[in-house]
Amino acid sequence: MKKLFIVKAGSTFNSMVKPLGDFEGWINAGLGMKGMPVMVIDAVRGDELPRAEACGGVVVTGSHAMVTDDLPWSIGIERWIPALLDASVPFLGICYGHQLLGRAAGGMVGYHPLGREVGTVTVELTGEAGNDGLFDGISRRFPAHATHAQSVLRLPPGAVLLAGNDHEPHHAFRVGRCAWGVQFHPEYTAEIMNGYIEEQRRSLEAAGRDVNAMVAGVEDTPDAGKVLTNFATIANREP
Repeated sequence: MKKLFIVKAGSTFNSMVKPLGDFEGWINAGLGMKGMPVMVIDAVRGDELPRAEACGGVVVTGSHAMVTDDLPWSIGIERWIPALLDASVPFLGICYGHQLLGRAAGGMVGYHPLGREVGTVTVELTGEAGNDGLFDGISRRFPAHATHAQSVLRLPPGAVLLAGNDHEPHHAFRVGRCAWGVQFHPEYTAEIMNGYIEEQRRSLEAAGRDVNAMVAGVEDTPDAGKVLTNFATIANREP
């Protein structure tokens, strides 16, 4: 039986793990997966990546690393992704995973020219998202949690842009029939987002950011969360 694999590309802050859990748990909870077993692959620790034919779906998590650091485990994931694309395995890259998909498919990743995007932000869907299953039932403009310094600066050839905002024009895109990247975090709760802001408070304030306003702006993001349940539905119905 095929499995849905959550590829763990890092961990959250140590202070957050005990009270809130970690990336793979947040994603698994958001997927609410039924009908297909879920297995976590810890790429950072050297777990072997599965063959494409064993995958009923793949989600690659965020990370505190930077894609352009070209860490060996990260290059391993990046070189594995094209086989998933060739096999039409449903794929969802979140933040770091979004950037890995972008680069693996021929796009360009680097530091965002406007700096970090942190907090609950507004994301707007493009017209193409109206016919895309990942965004089924999601409002055209919706709040989403974000924290990233790097970005997909140039989309892969042939990619379909699905969402963006004034800061980040490439918040979501699709490659081929069933591979998506989302720069925002559909797995974050408001509590998790607040934790990320507080952990970065000192560096954000040093950069002249109004951290108290960021905290005040955090809200629940149910539409963003639908990305995970929609992806679970897509993976379950694929042969």
